[in-house]
This record gives sequence, C-alpha cells and structure tokens, in this order.
Amino acid sequence: MFVITSADNDKLKTIRKLQQKRWRNKLGLFTAEGEDLVGPNPVFLLRAGENVEPDLLDAVSTLGSGTRVIGVYEQKWAEPEGDLLVYLHRVEDPGNVGAIIRSAHALADATVVLGPSCADPYSPKAVRASMGSIFTHPPARAMLDALDGHKIALDANAQAELRDVGVTRPVVLVLGSERGELPQGLQSVRIPVHADSLNVAMAASVALYEVANRMAADG
Repeated sequence: MFVITSADNDKLKTIRKLQQKRWRNKLGLFTAEGEDLVGPNPVFLLRAGENVEPDLLDAVSTLGSGTRVIGVYEQKWAEPEGDLLVYLHRVEDPGNVGAIIRSAHALADATVVLGPSCADPYSPKAVRASMGSIFTHPPARAMLDALDGHKIALDANAQAELRDVGVTRPVVLVLGSERGELPQGLQSVRIPVHADSLNVAMAASVALYEVANRMAADG
C-alpha cells in the first residue's frame, strides 16, 4: 500500500485548504476527523500508519492532540421540508450550529435550516459538534419567508411559555444568537429557566423535545 511521506502530497494539501471556508465553498468539500466521527462514502480517507505517516496527519489536524484518521467528503444540502424544521437566524458560533444539527436529528428527526449570516455547518468545529449527524441529516438553506408553517420564535423576553402554546403542523422553530434580535412578526415564546438564559443549542434541544413529543402525542 502506498504511504504518504511528504507534506507536499496533494491530499494533504487539500485537507489544509479545507480548513478555510472559501476553499470549502469553492471545492464543495469538508473534513471529518477522528475514528468516531468519520462517515460513509469519503472522497478519500487517510489513516495514520496505514496510508500516511502519523506526524504528517497530525500536522494537518485541527485537533490539538492530533488525530488517527481524517476523511474528506462532499458537502450535501437538504431541502427545507418536513413537519418540524429548526430555522437558525444569524447563529454565528459553529459549535452551536453543529450541536443543533445533532439535537434535531436525535430528538425529532428534523432538518436544520440556515438563514443568512449563520456559521458554516461544514467547518471543522461544527462537524465535530454534530457528532456524525451532518452525514445523515445535512442542513438546508433558505430565507424564513420561504418556509411554510407555524413559526415559533424562542425569545427569553417573551411573555408566553412554550409549554402553554398550541402547536399546529408544520412547525418552524426559530432561534437566534443569545444577544441578537429575532425576526419580527412571529409568535414568541420562552422556556422558563432559573438563570438569565439558555445557550442557543441547549434551548433548541429543550424546544425540540417539547414540540416533538407534543406532535407525536397528537398523531
């Protein structure tokens, strides 16, 4: 088996490029690192000690401790459809975006829809936070106005509580950054908490659990 022994190898160069958003957009590719995270059908896969020298793979890793495997994959985008969608409005932290994709998959089998100015879901940090859900439940892209359904915005300052609001299919949960403004004209609800607010990824998980269970009970 051919083993990569030079940092000038084209595959290593591609992995380095994909650490930058402009190259991810241009090539339509992304990377996933770690034995628990690599998914199916890679464009190519590099394993330390098998087809690449370990120190060379560590040198292109985005993990501080290095890695044993890096896969390169084609980006996939879903259609914004289904009985339950999660719309993200200017959520700029890639870790939050990835975590919400994971929660939407785990709790509701739902699709996350990214509005303008959201973090790149295919950045290394977002891919890690999704813990593999990015492969089976890729995100969608759309403007909020283009989505049909009962739009419910999570707002810590709202008067109504989520548990007291009726839910009509299809549902679009709208979440923004903790200090950002949400779109106007939506039904706003809050999740009652004892702290000032919840992290947006935590709030998404609570709301998904509540709404998915209620929808399941209604059949």
